[in-house]
Amino acid sequence: MLELHDAPLAPLTTFRLGGPAARLITATTDAEVIAAVREADDSGTPLLLIGGGSNLVIGDKGFAGTALRIATRGFALDGTNLELAAGEVWTDAVARTVEAGLAGIECLAGIPGSAGATPIQNVGAYGQEVSSTITEVIAYDRRTGETVTVSNAECAFSYRHSRFKAEPERFVVLRVRFGLEDASGLSAPVKYAETARALGVEPGDRVPLEKARETVLKLRSGKGMVLDPEDHDTWSAGSFFTNPILTHEEFAVFHARVAERLGDGVIPPAYPAGDGHTKTSAAWLIDKSGFTKGYGTGPARISTKHTLALTNRGEATTEDLLALAREVVAGVHAAFGITLVNEPVTVGVSL
Repeated sequence: MLELHDAPLAPLTTFRLGGPAARLITATTDAEVIAAVREADDSGTPLLLIGGGSNLVIGDKGFAGTALRIATRGFALDGTNLELAAGEVWTDAVARTVEAGLAGIECLAGIPGSAGATPIQNVGAYGQEVSSTITEVIAYDRRTGETVTVSNAECAFSYRHSRFKAEPERFVVLRVRFGLEDASGLSAPVKYAETARALGVEPGDRVPLEKARETVLKLRSGKGMVLDPEDHDTWSAGSFFTNPILTHEEFAVFHARVAERLGDGVIPPAYPAGDGHTKTSAAWLIDKSGFTKGYGTGPARISTKHTLALTNRGEATTEDLLALAREVVAGVHAAFGITLVNEPVTVGVSL
């Protein structure tokens, strides 16, 4: 294991923000990951797990403990069954499954971060979520000190949530197993309307795998959602806020606020979310509250390509970012009575 002290963490995050860690360990095998976690737990040392750093907001003061960077590698394909080490670069793994002619995660192309993070957030985009293809997660259970296999059902997946997110101090993801589909070189049925329009097909149709992947990458790039060191719109955590899920009663109140503010003819986005709930669009709420693309004059601003991304324009601090996030949250609540929830994990800070 590589060990550094007073180590900068900003370069390990897509925001490029945050102070140093008292100690940074880079682990390249599952055994090294487990050993580092056990050492921290046995000594009572605070522990921060870092994968691709695409979902982290670290405070300017840094982290007064051990930061463990999980840099394990492993891509194993057995028929339609895929096993990924937690440290595998997610977008590269997606590309390899497409090359292998397997469907199921092709619309998750271009999402930054590591494979181990995908079950934690139940990563999803453009009509696909990893919960649809994950069969098992291999994890180290810090409570029992054992390596466990967690089935899909035991993961308790829901929208951008899972058992791992609900119990953040318990599990360390080591490996993720997926069950993919051999559809003779075709994608899974296209579910997302925007993707279908871009592909020129109807929802439910299948298209060549590579075409699906390339189309999603193009759509994401147009929104600044594919990492590019030269493009400050990608110095972000992607979507900073989750889409609110409201009860039908809450949605009716929200709808009335929309009519009062924007007029009776304006219909807010609404998507079925199961069990008497409706999901609406955080990006729509932000835009209609007056926070348009490029909003801000400081070093942290809303992306010029997508209102859901908060970005570091190059000289921002974490406090700059949080000030902008708080302004957006307050503005949306004042306009529509809805409180947005941040998607990235905050370390040493909060909204």
